[in-house]
Amino acid sequence: MTRFLFAVTAAAVAIASLSSAQASAHGWGKASSIGRTLLVGTALGVPAVQGDWRGDLEAAGSLVAAGGTTFVLKELIHERRPDRSDDRSFPSGHTSISFAAAATLEKRYGWHAGLPALAVASFVGLARVQADKHYVHDVIAGAVIGGVSGLLITGRHDDRVS
Repeated sequence: MTRFLFAVTAAAVAIASLSSAQASAHGWGKASSIGRTLLVGTALGVPAVQGDWRGDLEAAGSLVAAGGTTFVLKELIHERRPDRSDDRSFPSGHTSISFAAAATLEKRYGWHAGLPALAVASFVGLARVQADKHYVHDVIAGAVIGGVSGLLITGRHDDRVS
């Protein structure tokens, strides 16, 4: 699992380098989507590879809870995005899903898995602001929704997890 997490961290650094080089809203938007997809894949893939089906079910549950909460809030609160593309800015869905995945990994497998995942999730939130798709408060709300979903729904893999 350590090698896998190293690969995720290396991918996040590559994403950050790519998006900094492009320095455009489109580049940041693409980087945030890649980061989100990496985290979801990791949150669902790590338990599956280990045969930890309960962990997979909990990861899926936290992603659904975060996504569902975000969807309902977007339908109730019509905040215009900074780029004026639509009125679905609050809260950030990319960020809520990313933090749900990261919180699930942290709670299930400990800080060795959680720290790199939280770094990638934080990058996703930053990238959403840089892409001009969200305000900072949208991203903070998304992080809280995702973090709470992951922490409430996920259990520790075993007693050795700290």
